[in-house]
Amino acid sequence: MKNDQLLTRRRALIAGATVLGAAGVAGTARVLTAEPAESPARNAPAVAGPQARRALKPSAYRLQPVTGYGPPRSALARPVVRHEPILSMSGRGRSMVLTFDDGPDPRYTPDILRTLREHDVRAMFFVCGGMAVDNKDLLSEMADEGHIVGNHTWSHPLLIQLSRSEIRSEMERTSDVIKDAYGERPVWFRAPYGAWNRATFQIGADLGMEPLAWTLDTLDWTSPGTRTIIDRVENGAGPGVVVLSHDAGGERSESVRALRDYLPQLLDSGYHITVPRRRYA
Repeated sequence: MKNDQLLTRRRALIAGATVLGAAGVAGTARVLTAEPAESPARNAPAVAGPQARRALKPSAYRLQPVTGYGPPRSALARPVVRHEPILSMSGRGRSMVLTFDDGPDPRYTPDILRTLREHDVRAMFFVCGGMAVDNKDLLSEMADEGHIVGNHTWSHPLLIQLSRSEIRSEMERTSDVIKDAYGERPVWFRAPYGAWNRATFQIGADLGMEPLAWTLDTLDWTSPGTRTIIDRVENGAGPGVVVLSHDAGGERSESVRALRDYLPQLLDSGYHITVPRRRYA
């Protein structure tokens, strides 16, 4: 959904979608596998609650980011149909994943890519087909720089209100655009508003994708201020955390500025900003 149209719709739907989505994914949180770093990881909390801001401890070294995607697609079996999305990552070391939804947007995505490039780290971009089809060059750039592109539907609808054929169309059309611009079909998807049901899991798996949610929501779409976004990331940082931000769907300059601040802070504190390997179970 382009530009500012998402904001009004998001405010109207987010509360109901959260309740419905939570009901559909109740149970033990799944984890995804990351590249190993240096030390054993702890499981991150499913939800990062309010915390007083704490200073990040500096590290004497900077962990190297991951550039690989794991085994070739031909070596992977079809994903199982899950009953809840993956919420956090497992692995070794102080690993975290940064994710950006709703793009790509030529006003903000290039700046985010530039910041990631400056610090030589990789992230995940869950793109909407309606945005991607007009900005295929940005998907090509993501591919060239080792980022992972995931499926966030075509028009950012509330999937739990759609028929199975409509859900499939939203996902399949977007996967086609990603394949054309990125070079391969996506292996990850994320439901808009975090609203999942049986059909989304089944259709996603049928299209060869794993469902990924998040651990830490920056709530940047509410325009809380750059400092607030930075504080939320720094206070919620921890091994296994998957951070949700946005590079489109509204005015995202705060998200761009916040990344410039918190990314070097995380790296200097010894966090390993990585992208996941896919493992079916």
